[in-house]
Amino acid sequence: MALKEVYTPPSSRSKKKNKSAFREWVDSIVFAVVAATLIRWLFMEAFTIPTPSMENSLLVGDFLFVSKLHYGTRTPKTPLQVPLTHQTIWGTDIPSYLDWIQLPQYRLPGFSEVKSGDVVVFNYPPELQHPTDLKTNYIKRCIGTPGDKLEVRDAQVFLNGSPMVNPPRMESEYFVSTTTAVNEDKVFRENGVSEFTSYTETYNDTIPANDESGYIVYTTADIAGKLKEYDFVRDIRPVVAPKDISEPSLYPSSSLIKWNRDNYGPITVPKEGVTVAMTPENVAFYGPVIKYYEGNENVVLAEDKVTIDGKVIDGYTFKQDYYFMMGDNRHNSADSRYWGFVPMDHIVGKAVFVWMSIDPNPTSAANKIRWNRLFRTID
Repeated sequence: MALKEVYTPPSSRSKKKNKSAFREWVDSIVFAVVAATLIRWLFMEAFTIPTPSMENSLLVGDFLFVSKLHYGTRTPKTPLQVPLTHQTIWGTDIPSYLDWIQLPQYRLPGFSEVKSGDVVVFNYPPELQHPTDLKTNYIKRCIGTPGDKLEVRDAQVFLNGSPMVNPPRMESEYFVSTTTAVNEDKVFRENGVSEFTSYTETYNDTIPANDESGYIVYTTADIAGKLKEYDFVRDIRPVVAPKDISEPSLYPSSSLIKWNRDNYGPITVPKEGVTVAMTPENVAFYGPVIKYYEGNENVVLAEDKVTIDGKVIDGYTFKQDYYFMMGDNRHNSADSRYWGFVPMDHIVGKAVFVWMSIDPNPTSAANKIRWNRLFRTID
């Protein structure tokens, strides 16, 4: 039987209610939060530089965009989180997440791999009190990729036996020997020296213990050359730790290793699918990786052995790729030399460009914004 449409007079039809101004305001806020959350997760996220570890490539006060698409976006691991937060709710110490649910993490396809020389944002691996995706974000330059053999000799990085090309604005530590006190604002700040301090005592056994006066500065080779032209500067020389000095704070923490920040390695970066023998040296190099970042349970580390589920292993095959990161400010950077490798599942994205830069210590109000750094690509 055919259905017959029943005509309803206009006067008896229900009228659509208009949204109140408050309802429209709430809907707009919800839409903006959802859109911003999706963009932040899937495409690009904004970060700011709080420390000088990447100077002079990136400066304190730089605001930059980090691409999630280059290496592939990670799926969320911690879903119970206040949107647009990280670890704590804005302006408080109240945690912004609950770790009651932890999802398996995957990575969507990207259009490039992490390469040596890339400036990368990642989650700080040793921060074990937080889930992987909510660890503090760090930014460093990738030095070694999976399978690379890395070594630092007299402050020069060697990759697979060949010297690595240094970043164009890499900073090093120099001793500036002077004949008189220096107008620090005029000489150092106007020349772009990021950090400096007056030198009065023997420093790291690299500067002779005599009556020599001067300054310790962190700057680029080009700026160091400019400083040398001043008539009150007697000499400028790099501060490099001798090979026979050992830094106990370096990774790995082992009595077998006698390295320092300027003479480090050789060490091979772990690669997915590669098996290593559990020699005492490899236990020191890779024991923390096996225990903390590979998803293994019941791992016990000793000086010369690794035990998993009560069984001593004589070899281990890595389950994911790892990377070795260093800051461009080589003597003022807490990086892989101090805390080890960065797992692939900790990689956030690639830093692509600076969109704003604010000088935290400007010489004048007119110089508060570093106009020459706006929309600068990161190399």
